[in-house]
Amino acid sequence: MYKRVLVPLDGSKTAEGVLPHAQALAYSEGAEIILLRVAVNPALEFSFSDPSIAESVVEDLEAQSKKYMAEIEGQLKKDGFKVSSRIEEGAVAEVILKVAEQVQADVIAMSTHGRTGPARWLLGSVADRVVRNSKVPVMLIRART
Repeated sequence: MYKRVLVPLDGSKTAEGVLPHAQALAYSEGAEIILLRVAVNPALEFSFSDPSIAESVVEDLEAQSKKYMAEIEGQLKKDGFKVSSRIEEGAVAEVILKVAEQVQADVIAMSTHGRTGPARWLLGSVADRVVRNSKVPVMLIRART
């Protein structure tokens, strides 16, 4: 039923909380885990004031993202999972949905901070936007606080 499990990660322990669940699903279904890191480009804020700062920030973020994804991917491969990873840039929810279509994911597995009330209204909810717009099932794991 599930052959490709898309797992968005943002580098936080909260996001990584979904990994044991994604692993269990992938193990039970013989599915591939596709890791996704969506890089938000803070350099856009600096681009008009100092292009050299923007370039430096982007290079640092790319290097950090590549290292992070390689570590997670390596551990999953060591544990016997079929896994691949991607790093994309853009609006997080939209990129998750776009990549889900591109890789033909059967399910998106992700963590949520579980914000409610004003915090959710002010900060928005990537998980909420993904759930509302996804064409495939979304498995949400609420972060432990």
